[in-house]
Amino acid sequence: SYETIIVYAVAKGEEAAKALSEKFQKMMEKNGTVDSVDEWGKRRLAYLINDEAEGYYVLVNFTAATDFPAELDRVFKITDGVLRTMIIKK
Repeated sequence: SYETIIVYAVAKGEEAAKALSEKFQKMMEKNGTVDSVDEWGKRRLAYLINDEAEGYYVLVNFTAATDFPAELDRVFKITDGVLRTMIIKK
């Protein structure tokens, strides 16, 4: 059982952030089960990240095999539009 919080860039609009969120949710469903998704929406960042002052926050609780979070983190890091992520084992 894992929990991840993802901060998406909103420079291209909230629709682009929501599309990225759906993409990652489908990836999590393919490799496990998504227990809950909590979209916090657009919020101001405490400091600039890649010259962005705001981000779109999404909290996802999911269950997957032990090797999947490392792959998910790798994909987060190479995807444009993802500002920050954190994956926690519950």
